[in-house]
Amino acid sequence: TFYTVPSLTRTILKTIDICNTNSTATTVTVYLVPSGGSAGDDTTLIPTVSINANKMFQWTGAQVLNVGDTIQAVASATGTTMNASGGEGI
Repeated sequence: TFYTVPSLTRTILKTIDICNTNSTATTVTVYLVPSGGSAGDDTTLIPTVSINANKMFQWTGAQVLNVGDTIQAVASATGTTMNASGGEGI
């Protein structure tokens, strides 16, 4: 789990940057999971994407997340970083 929407908050997700610092390609999958749910095909935001060595992948869009929703990700190797940006509101 990368991020959980805090109580009394709504989050707008605008971008996700994923960086592969490995010397080989890495695969990454990102999920937007509703509160109490689990990561799976029906919650996939970024399906398994291969990121070449020392490269990055960027997703842009607008997704609204509610209280308790999470952003979850899984990578095939360590050395992968992820940054998300957007905004929180009450």
